[in-house]
Amino acid sequence: MVAKIKSGKSLIGALNYNENKVKQGKATLIAAVKYFKEPKELSFNDKLFRLTDLAGMNQRSKTNTVHISLNFPNGENLADDTLQEIVKDYLHGVGFATQPYLVYRHEDAGHPHCHIVTTNIKRDGERISLHYLGQNESEKTRKAIEIKYGLVKADEQTKQKPNLKADVSAAEYGKAETKRAITNILGVVLRAYKFTSVPEINAVLQQYNIQADRGSKDSRMYAREGLVYWILDRQGNKIGVPIKASTIYGKPTLKTLEEKFKLNAQLRKPFKEPLIKILNEVLAKPQTKLSFRKVLREKGIQCILRQNDEGRIYGVTFIDQKNKAVFNGSDLGKAYSANQLSAQLLPEPPTKAAGQHQDQNVSAYPEYAQPGSGDLIDILFAPEREDMAALNKFKKKKRKGLNL
Repeated sequence: MVAKIKSGKSLIGALNYNENKVKQGKATLIAAVKYFKEPKELSFNDKLFRLTDLAGMNQRSKTNTVHISLNFPNGENLADDTLQEIVKDYLHGVGFATQPYLVYRHEDAGHPHCHIVTTNIKRDGERISLHYLGQNESEKTRKAIEIKYGLVKADEQTKQKPNLKADVSAAEYGKAETKRAITNILGVVLRAYKFTSVPEINAVLQQYNIQADRGSKDSRMYAREGLVYWILDRQGNKIGVPIKASTIYGKPTLKTLEEKFKLNAQLRKPFKEPLIKILNEVLAKPQTKLSFRKVLREKGIQCILRQNDEGRIYGVTFIDQKNKAVFNGSDLGKAYSANQLSAQLLPEPPTKAAGQHQDQNVSAYPEYAQPGSGDLIDILFAPEREDMAALNKFKKKKRKGLNL
């Protein structure tokens, strides 16, 4: 069993996440402990207000939400009542025995798991400390539960070999078991591509919706040179439970990758000058960000531009897909660094609709071009159209009168 604890500031956000899964048919509410109704009788507000009422007992504490997932390996399909008992024992072990909580069984991943939503604020306003909860109380409780219920121990799960013969496609959370999907993709990427840093391997992995993560620079994981792998959603956000590098076949830990970085630095050398030649040919003509990437893609080079919210380029990575060689822009030379490219690439041209006449604007938005279609613009200009029609009719009558 693997437990993942997330703390936050939005009880409604954690509840919405699970309730949306229920609406999609991907989750079921199997327990509502210390609630005053049966789970099937609870409305959304019933579920929420029970927790927010407690959270309101401590106005000083900003962190009042605890969202826990308990994850089990394939084949360990537990009955609802067994799962409820496991959750009860787990929460007792981590100090949440007195708290109300909701338990959702999820069916949206390739392995059995459940989610628990609760609050760390007690009835008397006291706050349950979350400091090192995952590393201390959670680990001890997890191991005790594995023994009590005869579960597969997380520390002893066999490492799955990657399936190198299969066609590897981008990972999709819930389509296959997370660990299996990550293992297969890493097996291909580590074997085929030549990269020399974590950002460079991530440039490749993100094509497959995977990310290697060292944690924030002030985290214990970063200080201890730890590494985990995540599946990403379509927006590039981390989703599900991270998989420790040490538990994956081949142990692609930071230490292992650093050894590979040294080897790859030599293996990719023959492909550096040909790549620079291609870049020079492309940059010899004026290019915008879009055209630059498009032309390179046609030549088998993927260009990944990392930009801030203002659109300023702060990082660039090139992937030679033919030779499977990955280069950070600055490794190729100063001319290909983020700053130099940002200065050299032209801004995108303005859209044609900007600054044109009214009749051109209407043609650019055909949904507004049909009078009487019920669109907002028709409603707004209806009086003016009626006035213009009346005026034209009056002018025609006046001209007829003059002709007489």
